[in-house]
Amino acid sequence: MSPADTPRLLPWSSPDGKPCFLVGDGTGYVSRLADEMEEAQLDSAAELGEEAHRILAGRAWTPGEIHLLALELAASLANLRRVAESRGARLPVPDDDGSEADDGPEADEAPSGQDIDGEGSRLRLPAEAFG
Repeated sequence: MSPADTPRLLPWSSPDGKPCFLVGDGTGYVSRLADEMEEAQLDSAAELGEEAHRILAGRAWTPGEIHLLALELAASLANLRRVAESRGARLPVPDDDGSEADDGPEADEAPSGQDIDGEGSRLRLPAEAFG
């Protein structure tokens, strides 16, 4: 199945809550609209994360404020998960022919083979910056 034949999970649902998919080469109007909406959802989640840190650091919230924050964080998390699933499904599948190709140093290694983050082969994910 070529990438153009693989259905793309769109960043919105149908009116009855079912997932929406698009089949195409990724260059059409709906693909561009989906890209823009995914970017907006990612930006919104980043802003909400910053706001959550400010609210929680203030330690002067009401139960209603915490409830609203939890609802907004849950909705944002659902959006982020959908974006991650959609983008992950569109990643190229590596050849699994059993041969090891030397593509250079691992992502978490310096060109000399030294560990960059001092944590072995563990990669740091962007989400760890929030913790």
